[in-house]
Amino acid sequence: MRGLRSASVALAGGAAMLMGGQTAHAGPFNLGDELFNGHTLPWQHAKPPPVGLYRDEQDGDPPFILDRTSQVVLLRFTDSQEIWVLAPQPAPRGDTLYKNDAGEPMLRVTRLGGLTLFTVTHPAGSAAALVGDAPPLRPNPVLTQNALLQRLIQATARTSHAVQRPIVFEAPDLTPQSVSLVADAAGVTAEAVIAMARRPDGKRSLAKLAKVMLTSGRKVSVAFVNGVLQVVVAPKPGTPLGDIEGRPSSRKVEIAFGQ
Repeated sequence: MRGLRSASVALAGGAAMLMGGQTAHAGPFNLGDELFNGHTLPWQHAKPPPVGLYRDEQDGDPPFILDRTSQVVLLRFTDSQEIWVLAPQPAPRGDTLYKNDAGEPMLRVTRLGGLTLFTVTHPAGSAAALVGDAPPLRPNPVLTQNALLQRLIQATARTSHAVQRPIVFEAPDLTPQSVSLVADAAGVTAEAVIAMARRPDGKRSLAKLAKVMLTSGRKVSVAFVNGVLQVVVAPKPGTPLGDIEGRPSSRKVEIAFGQ
């Protein structure tokens, strides 16, 4: 306690001397800059890597990769193939919220670099810690209709197994621009249905699902009508991440079922 009191007095005295003297800069006075000569403060985080592997400090969720190398922020949990596209939005105290395509926050980044992850298990948020560097997140392109057919067969098999009855994935009226995008959307949709099938409330919502129809259009959308899940993708030619930005997330699929 004695040492703490001495340190407090010294800090107060140093601040008084700085404030009492003439300052050379014309900008607003910053005590931290004056005491540490503009260097990074002890409580500030080092600049994070462009692509990093992070883990939930409460160990409630799988580690995730955060990619900030493009115009949009990308996120992928290590136990899933889905790549999330996050849009920034200003938050109080200079923080930034990153939301998914359903408008729900998934990350909060503080002004000093702290990271909070929002998930189903931690809806109020959980601090995330940097583990190390990671490779950039990019979609695996599907360039042929035969390769797409294999993806649709896989999605059909996985989804049918999860709900314990046949669920057919179809993709009519394809174009060369939409093949890869539809393949990615089929995988994301399958993951969403499989995740819902593990939950009691999700099983009730999936009771009438019989088919997944993937088509191409001008606007991304998901709707569940008369037993058919209609997934519309919107190709964005010329954009390097068009195969991610032009399809709905698994969260949009869940919302279509009222989840």
